[in-house]
Amino acid sequence: MGLEEDPFDWRATKNGQLLISRGGRLVTTVRGQIAAKLQGRLDQATDEEAQQLLARATGHYKHGNERRG
Repeated sequence: MGLEEDPFDWRATKNGQLLISRGGRLVTTVRGQIAAKLQGRLDQATDEEAQQLLARATGHYKHGNERRG
């Protein structure tokens, strides 16, 4: 399953945290300056770019087992 079939979701809380989930389950919470910077980038990103940013923020990015197309 890739990002197209199972995309990340995110939402910002009142206290500035970003809650990142995938498949209806919370994956990680980003706080502080990192959350503020990430939210600014997400607000300006396309859907595809946002998925890549969220994947990087969660650590689920390039594990070495990706197939080349």
